[in-house]
Amino acid sequence: MNTTMQLPDSLPSSLKTPAWLQQLQWIGDPVSYMETAARQHPEIFAASVVGFGGGLVFVNQPQAIQAMLTNDRKTFLAPGCTNRILTPLLGESAVIMLDGDRHKRRRQLLMPPFHGERMRAYGQLIGELTTAAFDQLPLDQLFSARSVTQEISLNIIMQAVFGLSEGDRFQQLKQLLASMADLFRSPLSSSFLFFNSLQKDLGAWSPWGKFVRDREHIDSLIYAEIAERRLQPEGDRIDILSLLMSARDESGQPLTDQELRDELMTLLFAGHETTATAMSWALYWVHHQPAIRERLLQELATLGDTPEPTDIFRLPYLTAVCNETLRIYPVAMLTFPRVVQEPIAMLGRRLEPGDMVVGCIYLVHQREDLYPNPKQFRPERFLERQFTPYEFMPFGGGVRRCIGEALAMFEMKLALATILSRYELALADTQPEFPRRRGVTLAPARGVKMVLTGLRSRQESALAVEMA
Repeated sequence: MNTTMQLPDSLPSSLKTPAWLQQLQWIGDPVSYMETAARQHPEIFAASVVGFGGGLVFVNQPQAIQAMLTNDRKTFLAPGCTNRILTPLLGESAVIMLDGDRHKRRRQLLMPPFHGERMRAYGQLIGELTTAAFDQLPLDQLFSARSVTQEISLNIIMQAVFGLSEGDRFQQLKQLLASMADLFRSPLSSSFLFFNSLQKDLGAWSPWGKFVRDREHIDSLIYAEIAERRLQPEGDRIDILSLLMSARDESGQPLTDQELRDELMTLLFAGHETTATAMSWALYWVHHQPAIRERLLQELATLGDTPEPTDIFRLPYLTAVCNETLRIYPVAMLTFPRVVQEPIAMLGRRLEPGDMVVGCIYLVHQREDLYPNPKQFRPERFLERQFTPYEFMPFGGGVRRCIGEALAMFEMKLALATILSRYELALADTQPEFPRRRGVTLAPARGVKMVLTGLRSRQESALAVEMA
């Protein structure tokens, strides 16, 4: 891209489908919508989709995405107002709603809990909660892997974020958060987020009315927890709520109760829903292709009976399996939007001030030139090649890159390693899983139906090493 050269006359090509039909397709079957659009216009196209206050320009060429994400406040701006679709869930003062310096300062406050010693402290917790969830499953009975991974991820995030693992408030919050997340489990129910006209409180039995009442109940529980902590601060707590309550900005000011609430809701929803989905996809793929599972078991067995979480995290094939899981059906389909600030050329097209542009993560991950046979689940591609942050970008990029990326990858790897090492699982049928909209994300449409067939013995693990 070069702004000093003559700018092209042509704007990004628009799809010929009527806008109203594009909106329905985007909500009902986003994968088909994106793939159809990319066949017509391979690297850049203008789309009439809902949820962002206007049309979007979709881009899936890595160098163009890099230019867009690394010029955030000059040529491209990343304003929080473009994320308004999430306001009913997260509130007005969450980090993703903020702009400029306010956004930068808030990110700096939020980053420390997701790195270093505190991350390592979560290692044992992840293993224990994963084992507890699977130990409750009866043998030879159908279960939804997506439901179990949601239970695991919600428990982890509740303890990591709130420091809560028992008691009435913990149980109520857990139940309400799971219920609220499930409201957006299908394309039809997800439409409540996209169309303001559907956000009508018609009483406790109406979908939006139930959502509003659940949200009010969650808020009362969160504010009660904050008030209790302010009255009785405990200096040795390492949960994220305690760390945020003790944090101060450069002028010495703490976060307000409203700001704490909004950040907690962001971490709870962004942290447990997305990771649960990624873990369920991983379980599907490694059981759909048994050779991958066997290779993983051999790699895990080389660490012995009681491996350190950090050693598990570094395993190359496990990392490749998790990366390929996040590549083939990324949980997040798009980067957060950027707004063009001055006329500029991108991929031979002219962008005008006010245009909203997104990097299409899904289409980048499906590029044949980067990932030959992109529909094939093949972890080896991540052992054979190093991809740039704009060729493989499941957590977005630039100043809006996911804060919880390190915790999500840590959780995904440790949970998958724990499950494979301890339990014999099988897919319940041969029907292929496929992605479907769940809120603003992609999740397995059928929930990954599985059966627990037995427990794996230590001897089996040792034998796997000998055979390797």
